[in-house]
Amino acid sequence: MVAFCWAALRAAAGTRVRAGGLALLTTVCLTGCANRHEQLVEFLRAHEVEVSAGHYTVRPPDAITIHSPDVPEVDGATQTIRSDGKIALRLLGEVDLAGLTTEEAAAKLKRLLARYYVEPDVVVQVSSYRSQFYYVFGEVTSAGPRPFTGRDTLLKALAEAQPTFLAWRSHISVIRPSADAGERRTIQIDLDRMLKHGDLTEDFLLQEGDVIQVPPTPLAWVGHRIRELLYPVGPVMNAYTMPAAPIVATRAYEDEFSDRAERENRPRRRMPSGY
Repeated sequence: MVAFCWAALRAAAGTRVRAGGLALLTTVCLTGCANRHEQLVEFLRAHEVEVSAGHYTVRPPDAITIHSPDVPEVDGATQTIRSDGKIALRLLGEVDLAGLTTEEAAAKLKRLLARYYVEPDVVVQVSSYRSQFYYVFGEVTSAGPRPFTGRDTLLKALAEAQPTFLAWRSHISVIRPSADAGERRTIQIDLDRMLKHGDLTEDFLLQEGDVIQVPPTPLAWVGHRIRELLYPVGPVMNAYTMPAAPIVATRAYEDEFSDRAERENRPRRRMPSGY
C-alpha cells in the first residue's frame, strides 16, 4: 500500500495536474496508509507483546498438571476441569479453578496448602488446551477450529492449515469478533509478501475466537460458482458420460454350455416294461 502511494504521487508530480488534484491524491494516499497502520495497531503483534502460559485462563474441559515438590499429595497430579469448574485433589478435596489464569490457580492452591505445609511451592501448567479456539476457513487443507494456547501466531496458524493452490494468499482476512459491533476488527494480510521478504510485522498473536478466512483466487471463485450451478444436474450428466458395464460374453457362453452338459449327463429314469 505504501509503495502504491509513493508511485502514484511520483506519477502525478511528473504530469501536468492541477494543484488541487495533487493535494487530493496525496490526502487519499496518506489516509489509506494511516488506516492500514491503525488496523495493525488494533491487532496484537507477537514481537511487541509478552504473552506467557501464565496468562491463559483455564475453563472446562481444560486439563492441568500441578507441580509441588513439597506436597507429595498433589505433586504431579493431572486433573480435568469439570463442567462445574472444579477439580478434586487429595488433601484439599474439591477446588474451584475455572475462570482463573494458571498463575492465579497456583496462588489459590498455595494458599489452601499453607494450612498443612509451610510456604509450599506450586506451579500449575496447562497439559491440554480444550476450551478455547480460533478458526480457519476457506481454501486450506485443514479447516476448522484450532486449540488456542495464548502463543498462536498468524503465520503458525496458516502453516498448520496449509493453504491450497486455489488460495488467494495475498488477500487473507483475519476477523476479530466481538459482541459489540463497534469493537469488531478486520485486517487483510499478504502472506506472499511475508514469505518472500521475511516481513513479520503482520505476524501478530491471535486471540481467542479469531477467524482466519483464506479466499479463493478470482479464477477459482468462478470455478466454484460453475460447480455450484452444475451440481443439480450432476447425476444426470454422470449417467450419460459413464460407460456401461461391459458384458463378458465368454462367461455367458460358459454358463450356457455348463447348464446344457448338466442336463445331458443327468441319468434318465428307466420306464417299466409294458409302456
